[in-house]
Parts: sequence; structure tokens; C-alpha cells
Amino acid sequence: MFDFVRAHTKLLQLMLLVLILPSFVVFGIQGYSKFTEGQQHTVAKVDGQGITQNEWDEAHRQQAERVRRQMPTIDAKMLDSPAARAETLETLVRERVMLTAAQRAHLSISNDMLERVFKTDPQFANVRNPDGSINQEILAAQGMSSAGFAERLRQDLSVRQVLSAVTESAVAPRAVVNTALDAVLQQREIRYARFDLPSYLPKVNPTDAEVEAYYKAHEADFRAPEQATIDYVVLDLETVKKGIAVPEEQLREYYKENDKRYIVAEERRARHILIKADKDAPADVKQKAKARAEALVAEARKNPAGFAELAKKNSDDPGSAAQGGDLDFFAKGAMTKPFEDAVFAMKQGEISNVVETDFGFHVIQLEATRGGDKKPFEAVRASIEDEVRRQLAQKKWAEAADQFTNTVYEQSDSLQPVIDKLKLDKKSATVQRTPAPGATGALASAKLLELVFASDAVQNKRNTNAIEVGPSQMASARITQYQAAHTLPLAEVKERVRGLVQADQAAALARKDGEARLAQLRKNGEGDLPNSAKVSRAKPEGLQGPALDAVLRADATTLPAYTAVDLPGQGYLVVRIDKVLPREVALTDTERLQSQYARVWAQAESQAYYQALRKRFKVEQQATPASADAAASAASR
Repeated sequence: MFDFVRAHTKLLQLMLLVLILPSFVVFGIQGYSKFTEGQQHTVAKVDGQGITQNEWDEAHRQQAERVRRQMPTIDAKMLDSPAARAETLETLVRERVMLTAAQRAHLSISNDMLERVFKTDPQFANVRNPDGSINQEILAAQGMSSAGFAERLRQDLSVRQVLSAVTESAVAPRAVVNTALDAVLQQREIRYARFDLPSYLPKVNPTDAEVEAYYKAHEADFRAPEQATIDYVVLDLETVKKGIAVPEEQLREYYKENDKRYIVAEERRARHILIKADKDAPADVKQKAKARAEALVAEARKNPAGFAELAKKNSDDPGSAAQGGDLDFFAKGAMTKPFEDAVFAMKQGEISNVVETDFGFHVIQLEATRGGDKKPFEAVRASIEDEVRRQLAQKKWAEAADQFTNTVYEQSDSLQPVIDKLKLDKKSATVQRTPAPGATGALASAKLLELVFASDAVQNKRNTNAIEVGPSQMASARITQYQAAHTLPLAEVKERVRGLVQADQAAALARKDGEARLAQLRKNGEGDLPNSAKVSRAKPEGLQGPALDAVLRADATTLPAYTAVDLPGQGYLVVRIDKVLPREVALTDTERLQSQYARVWAQAESQAYYQALRKRFKVEQQATPASADAAASAASR
């Protein structure tokens, strides 16, 4: 039960935490110093100071790059979605609000405090040298100077002070805490009866007039969304590769220049006997282990064929002893260096002298060798050709992308010119304004679909601008057939409407029977309630959504208490609450939950304070991701 509460509490904390990300998340090397720069149009204002489209784009690019470094396999579309861009803009606004508040309050960070935080805070361990100084190489790899890092840290600590007074002084009243915990942990013993919808469906048969009346009253529910049939083309590296031919001489030259890549790594298979002796063991212990290993060397050399049996009886290696010391094939770098050096210096069948490692003393027999040979040109020709064509395609990509962009724009009344010029495949699809579930490639691009439904593309059937829909992947589309949103005729949806009317009428019958049962219970307590349960938020016992809410929200001051609730699509539920039980959680867990709730309360107060600061500094947002993209598209034409 506690796990249930903790999971939901953490979710709330995470949602609040997103709103108080430190300034390191978004800004680049120059940090806040670029707030007043930039000549592009303003997308937001804080205290009269603008945030430009350029700042927004740059912040989002940097954020996307950070995410890509941390999660290389992430879908690029997720990083450039309207929601992701909106989050970046909101973070920029928040950082500007907090910085303005810090400046107005004259909050500052001394050099001593700055140094103390840097040397003691675990989050900076990866950029600290062992002596506590800053690691210049790591900062340089992130495109940052030590002065820039120090300034960003100073600003971040100043901003943190704005909210620290709120978060550190917030107190969650015990009565509020108890009410909140009761909402999750309190248990109630109930009896209940269901009036299930399926049992009432056969009792109703809507007339045509009832079906038509429902249709007219709910026409908005039967509207077909706006959609378009489009032709579209995609330019990617694979397409560019197809148009590249590589002479045989160039392939052979590549093979010669990269011959080391085609040498099969040498591997060796060995057996060993380990006599354990830790590297820090006393000298007499190590000497005794070594003497034993030397005796085993002599014994193994007398009977090399019996090495496996000798290893089973004597080896201290739990991983290989049962297999007669067999280590299977391994390449260089897989074993500790003294062991590897010995194995790769041996001949097949040879038994080594005693080899010392940090694990102890080894006796080794080389079983077999493989690899070390160079693959012939014919065996790797296909992969070389693919590699060379890929490299040439990358070099030609910028030129091809320019041709693609210019052609679809300059000859905007057809995609055929760009298809002919770049040997592209024309594809067709029926799309709506948002990507369909499971859509892939260009059809999963919200930006492309937004351009498809722009007024110029809809009214004049022109090509959309070429846009990037993935890494080294561009697309353009044109509408061949457009259908505006419209109400579907009754004849087309009649059966669907009939089913809805039937469900409504069945639900009314279920409600009528349920209300009669409830009235009887309240009058004299009589009436059969066949089901019993002990329920709570953590243990709903089959009651979900509105049913569980009704049970736990009902006034249980006087027992038994009664309640009833409509269950959409399911029927009607009548409940009698017989007993309210204490929380089913240990005292220590209760205290922990109270502490967690207090932290969430503090974060909620911090969020409220932030909203007050937004009003105080007159935050204005003049752009959304969608509108900004559309404006950029229009400008490019």
C-alpha cells in the first residue's frame, strides 16, 4: 500500500520539479548575458525585456543536443515536437522571472560561498579534479570556459535563493496532511449492487424518430475531421547513395588504405589452473601458492593430455574449474595483461611457466588459435562499396538538399521536377493535421503536416516548403484532394447512432432500478446488496474510477451511509458503507508519508510564489511553437 502512495507522490514531485529546473538545463556558454541581445522578433517578455525567437531556437537546439548525448537512440521527432519547444520556452521564461526577482532583491553569492558549493556539492564531482580544482578539459569538451562556468553557477545559486525562503519555511498543517493521507489510505467496508448495462440492452429498441432526434442533438459528435490526400517525396542519404557509382579502382585503393580494418582479430583458446593468492597476501602465503603452481606445471608437462582433469582437481577458479579450466576463445584485451601476454606468446599445445596476476598464480595450456588473417578484397567488396558510397553521399548531401529545397519552391505547382532531377520516389497518403498513431517517416512529422494544411497549400495546391523530417532527411508534399471537416450524414452513421441511443435508454433503465433500490434502503434498510468488499485507493477491489470515488467521498459521519453513482458505459452502482477502518500502514510509514507530503506542499507553495512573480513582472508570451513554425515557413517563401 505504501508503495502505491509513494509512486503517486513521486509523480507529483517530479511534475513540480520540472518547473524548478536550475539554470544549467537550458542556457549555453553565455547564459543570461544574451537576454537583451538578438534582433529577431520577440516571442515572450518578462519585466519588459524580450526573449527573441533566436534565443528560443538556440536554447531548444542546445537542450536537444544534451538529450541526444544522454539518449542516443531517442526519436528525433520527440525533441522537436510543439510540446518540447513549448517546454523550452516556458523554462526560458521561468529563468528570466527568477533572475529578475534575484536582481530586484539584490541577492548575491560571495566567492567563498561559490567555492564551497563547487567543492562540496556532489553534482559537480564530474568536473572536479582530485585537488578540488575545476577540470578545464571537461569544461572545454562542453564548450565552456571556467569563467563562464563560475558565472553560471553564481547566477544559479542567486536564483535558488529566490525560492529557498518559501520552500524551507513551508509547513503543511497536520489536519491537511491527515485529510490527504486518509484520501489515499483510509479503508471502508461496503456492500453494493451493480445494475449492469448489458442486462438492460435487450429491453430497449429505439425507434427511427428517436435515432434521428439523437443525431440532430449531437451532430458535433459525428463530424469527420479535416483531411487531405497528398503526394510527397523524401530525400535522404539512401536516395543520394543510389545515384553514386564508384569505380573499381577506387574501391581497391580504399581496401589498401584501410587494410588493417579487414584483418580478423586473432583469438586464442586456453585452459588454466588458478592457485589463488591475493596481491596483498603475506609473502609466505604467496610463496606457498607459487610453489604449488610450479609443481602443477611439472605435472602438466609430464601429461599434457591430462591438463583438463588436473584443472578440475586443483584450480581455484570457480568459473572454469568444472570445465577443466577451459576459457573458450578470447581476443586481446579480454584478460588481465600478464595472463594475456603469456597466452599470446605461446604455441599451440604448449604449457606455460607460472604466471602471476592479481588473482594468484596460473598454469596455462594453449588449446587453439584462430583469426589474424586479412580478408580478401572479394569478401569485403560489398561493404567497402557501401561505405565509400555513404561517405560520398554525405559530401553530396548539402548540394542535394539545396537542389531539393530550391526545386520544390521554384516549381511549386508540381513535385515531378524534383522527382526527375533527383530520381525520387513519389508516395501518396491520406493525412490529417496531426500524425496518425504509429505513423513513421515523413508522415510522423507534425511540422510537415502543418505545412500541408497551411492556407497556401490548401487553396493553391502548391508544394510545401522542404523541411527536415529526420537526420539527413528532407520532405515536401502537395495536396491532390482536400476535404474540410464536415458532419457525416445520418445514413452513414445510423447504426452507430442507434447503438448510442440504445445504450442511453438501457442506462436510464438501470438508473431507475438502482434509484428504487437506494430509496428502499434509505427508507427501511431493506434490500439485497449481494456484494461485499473492503476498499481503499490502494486496494480498490474491482471498483474503479467513478465507483471508487463515490465510495470514498461519501459522508460516513453516520453509518450505515448510502451512495449511488452512474457508471458511464457500465450501468449504475448502489453502495452501503458499513464501517470506516483506520489506515492500513505502519506508524513509521505514516511518518514518512507525512514528511513526503510536507515536501510536496512546499513545492506547491513555491509554484504558487512563482506564479505570483509572473504576474508581478508582467510575463507576456506572444508565440507558441506552432505559430512560430508557421511564421518561419511563411517567411521562407
